[in-house]
Amino acid sequence: MNAARWIAEDFNSSGIEASTHSIDRFEHTEFPDFQNCLLGFCFPTHGFNPAPFMLKFIWKFPWARHKTHVFLLNTRAGVKIRKAFIPGLSGLAQILPALILLIKGYRIRYMQPLDLPSNWISIHPGLREKVVKSIYSRCRAIINRMSKRLLNKKRRYQAFWSLPFDIAVSPISVGYYFIGRYGLAKTFYATKDCNQCNICIDNCPVKAISYKREHPFWSYRCESCMRCMNLCPERAIQTSHGYTIPLWWAITALAYPFMYREVNKWTDFFMQEGVLSSFGNILIQGIAFLLLSIPAYFVAHYLMKLKLIERLFRFSSLTYYKFWRRYKSPGLKVSQLKKDRI
Repeated sequence: MNAARWIAEDFNSSGIEASTHSIDRFEHTEFPDFQNCLLGFCFPTHGFNPAPFMLKFIWKFPWARHKTHVFLLNTRAGVKIRKAFIPGLSGLAQILPALILLIKGYRIRYMQPLDLPSNWISIHPGLREKVVKSIYSRCRAIINRMSKRLLNKKRRYQAFWSLPFDIAVSPISVGYYFIGRYGLAKTFYATKDCNQCNICIDNCPVKAISYKREHPFWSYRCESCMRCMNLCPERAIQTSHGYTIPLWWAITALAYPFMYREVNKWTDFFMQEGVLSSFGNILIQGIAFLLLSIPAYFVAHYLMKLKLIERLFRFSSLTYYKFWRRYKSPGLKVSQLKKDRI
């Protein structure tokens, strides 16, 4: 992660030893003694949450045995319109890790969101190279100031500035964590352009991709980080807009009302007014979404071996067309990934 690397560079250039540790695909992590250390947790924001993978890591992190200070840095979806830099929102991305670490006995010294370029190319094309470089330049300056404050043992809680907005979107955070991310994991597929180079599989941070019927298959572990789509040298990985959007509409407009009526034949719990009714609506809608979208993905993956179906998926996906740009961090070379697989 570039932000973590920048901080380590700033510390090392000031004569303070610092190192970064990637937690990609961690299973059995050994934690050293953190006495007299400053710890930093740098992670992306997914659905206004800390990436589930990072949240799991922090949850398993050992309890503080000393007065250990930590800083939190989450990267958000930043964009630029003309000369204005538009920030993203953190939601629960800073709140949850901070609460867990405080309970574990750590002292929070710094909380900083960083608006790196948005890479959610399932929703929008990748930003132009000129815009990406401009955002990166701004973020590098922010990290430089942050490093100087950390070196001077100053405290800063920049994340609190957007706290009212983050709290406002927290219901979306909860919905994404328990329902949305599983549905989004089932929107990816590979076209016939896939040459089985394994770059997507080898670089998936949560080992969510495997081969089924000689095609890449995305499991429920997928966190929609977009790494696979952005790194694929053949642009073979797509988001199935032409299939997913009608499917989600059918679930919402047809399946959900049917399930709601059937449930209420057995109980009037969900018909009560107020909070219970709202909770019941959300619960039934979530169950309908998961029960139907997940098996639908298996069917679609099986049918992709048919040439006609593969073409329908390919040409109805916005990500297939050249105008829908991919996103790559400045300096990243896919050719190097082919040579040195992680």
